[in-house]
Amino acid sequence: MSNSNDRYAQRGVSSSKSEVHAVVDKLDRGVFPGAFCKIGADILTGNPDKCNIIHSDGSGTKSTLAYLHYKETGDPTGFRKTAQDSLVMNIDDLLCVGAIDGILISSTVNRNARAIPGEALAQLISGTEDFLATMREYGVGVHSGGGETADVGDLTGTVTVDSCAVVVMDRKDVVDNAKVKPGLAIVGLASAGQATYETFENSGIGSNGLTSARHDLLSPYYLEKYPETVDPTTDKQYLYCGPYKMTDMLPDSTMTVGDAIMSPTRTYAPIIKQLLAEDRDSIYGMVHCSGGGQTKCIRFGTGVHHIKDNLLPIPPIFKAIQKASGTSSEEMFRVYNMGHRMEIFCEPAAAAGIIAKSEAFGIPAQIIGRTEATQKTDGQNHVTILHDGETLEYELDH
Repeated sequence: MSNSNDRYAQRGVSSSKSEVHAVVDKLDRGVFPGAFCKIGADILTGNPDKCNIIHSDGSGTKSTLAYLHYKETGDPTGFRKTAQDSLVMNIDDLLCVGAIDGILISSTVNRNARAIPGEALAQLISGTEDFLATMREYGVGVHSGGGETADVGDLTGTVTVDSCAVVVMDRKDVVDNAKVKPGLAIVGLASAGQATYETFENSGIGSNGLTSARHDLLSPYYLEKYPETVDPTTDKQYLYCGPYKMTDMLPDSTMTVGDAIMSPTRTYAPIIKQLLAEDRDSIYGMVHCSGGGQTKCIRFGTGVHHIKDNLLPIPPIFKAIQKASGTSSEEMFRVYNMGHRMEIFCEPAAAAGIIAKSEAFGIPAQIIGRTEATQKTDGQNHVTILHDGETLEYELDH
C-alpha cells in the first residue's frame, strides 16, 4: 500500500504504519477483535456485561502550525485549535465503536518552555475545556480528567499535544466493525465547510498528513527562520519546499493558506450521537478516515472489497497540496481524507436518512461507495478508488 520512495516516507513518516501493525496485530485484539479501537474486558468494575476502552492519540505535527502562527503574529489563540485536534483524534475514533457517553479524557503537553510560554500554554488548556463544554451542550458525554504539562526542551523544539481517553460502556452497545460485509452502502460525511456547531469554515485538513502538507505548501522562508520546526536529518529538498506563506490566499478558496492548514480537526460527535440513537440497527460499522486516509477501511470486515466511486468534491486544500508537490493521486488518497473523514457502513435503505441527518447539521454527505465480496484469491480485503478517470487499487500490507 505504500511506496518507500514517496514524499511522506522521505519525511520520516509512514501512512500505512505497516511496521507498527506488524507488531501490534500479533497482540491480543481484545473482546471485539474486529472493532475500530481495542476493547478490553471490564477490569475497572468487573462487570461481565461491560467493557473498557483506553485510547491515545494527539495533534501530531499540526501543533507546529500554531507555533508558526504565534511566532509570526504574536497571537497565541491558534493553540486552541491544536487542543481540539488532539481531543477529536481520540473522540472520533471512540465514536466508531459506539462510545458517546462517559468519556473521561486527559491531555499531555510536552513543550520547550522557551518557545511555548505561559500565554500559549493557557490557550491550550482553556481551548481544551471550552471544546469539551461545547460537546456536552450537544449531549456528548465527554469530561476532563486533568492532564500534564512537561517541559522537555531536549525532546522537542516546540510543542506536542497528546490526549488519552477512557470509557466504560455496555458490550451490547459496541459497534463492531467485524460485521462489515459485502452488500453495504458507504456513506461519507464531509470534512470541509461549516457545521451548525462550528464557528468558522473548516478546510477539511484534519490532523493526518500534516508533515507533508506543511512542507509541501509553505515556503523556504519558514526553514530559514524557524529551523526548530524540522527534523534536521531530513533531506532539505523535502523541507518547506512550497510556494506559499501562511498569509497568502489558498487558491479557489476564501481562506488563507494558514487558516486552511490550521483548521481544527472536525468532530462528528453530535451527528453520530443522533445516528446511534435512531439508526443503530442499520449501521454495521464506522471508520474514522485518519491514518491511512481513504484506505483506512481496508482493515475492517472480512473478505470485503471496498469500492469508492462517488466521492464528495475534493476540497481546495488537497488540490493545492497535490499541485504544489506533484504528489501522485495514489499517495494523496492514502495520506489525506480528501474530502470526507467519517464513513458509515449501513444497509442501503438507511443511507438516505443518515445523509439527511448529517445535512441537518450543515455537513454534506452522500453514498460514496459500497462493499462487495473480495476479488482476492486469498480472501483478503482490498480497496478500489475511482476518481477523475483514475482507478487506484490498494491491498493490505503484511
